[in-house]
Amino acid sequence: MEVFVVPDADAVASCAAREVLEGLARATARRSGARPPASGSPSTAKGQAGAKGAAAVGPAVSGPVVLGLATGSSPLGLYRELERAQGEGRVDLRAAHGVALDEYVGLLAGHPQSYREVLRREVGDRLGIDDARLHVPDGAHDDEASLAAAAADYEETIRGLGGVDVQILGIGVNGHLGFNEPGSALTSRTRVKRLAASTREENARFFDSVDDVPTHCVTQGLGTVLSARRLVLVATGEAKARAVANAVEGPLTASCPASVLQWHADAVAVLDEGAAGLLANRRYYDDSAAGL
Repeated sequence: MEVFVVPDADAVASCAAREVLEGLARATARRSGARPPASGSPSTAKGQAGAKGAAAVGPAVSGPVVLGLATGSSPLGLYRELERAQGEGRVDLRAAHGVALDEYVGLLAGHPQSYREVLRREVGDRLGIDDARLHVPDGAHDDEASLAAAAADYEETIRGLGGVDVQILGIGVNGHLGFNEPGSALTSRTRVKRLAASTREENARFFDSVDDVPTHCVTQGLGTVLSARRLVLVATGEAKARAVANAVEGPLTASCPASVLQWHADAVAVLDEGAAGLLANRRYYDDSAAGL
């Protein structure tokens, strides 16, 4: 796993945008039949990506690439960086597909905190991706059989798109990835899960009270997440430091679902100083980012 530590949340957004666009540039070439550009190797320019951001590269990104989308506060700055890159004419994501990690169970259609609505506001409207290209699990059911069928359908949707090219990820304070709570099977696929109390408390800021936060969700499984070609994790703030350290440097364990990132051949973690505060190998990551 590559780890970049940058000064603050703005730098995280810029650096993460660069990593996302690099992966999407390769996807554009691959899906068009052209030779994909080489994956970036550690270099001074890459190590300074937090300062230069998406403007550090001008990848040819267009066409029906598949971008995996996370919700919550962590990726919002990244989405603004992608909007900026598109506004400058360096990328065109209007034909892209957006694939959500998860959705709450039981929120009515149009609820402002349903992830379909959140992603429409934060991604679709910003990047000109129409609703037909924003794919979100269907949590609008009240029986187990219908929810299980919706989860299976979502897996088929992802397969039908040819898989996710770049998956954007956040991390919960308990190490959850998507809504895969501690104890989730490391090879799990999209399914219905109960939300941990800590997750509901963490997400209560988006609702009137914690009692209004749904108790269940439909989430991509950890195995589904690992099927993406590139993973880009973004994390900010000291509250995430323990979870980040466990995910990046701890053992591979269901107790920290995000530790499955260690299994992936092309995973990147972009962190601010607070989120990186408990990393034991911080100096090594800084040296690696500085290049040869």
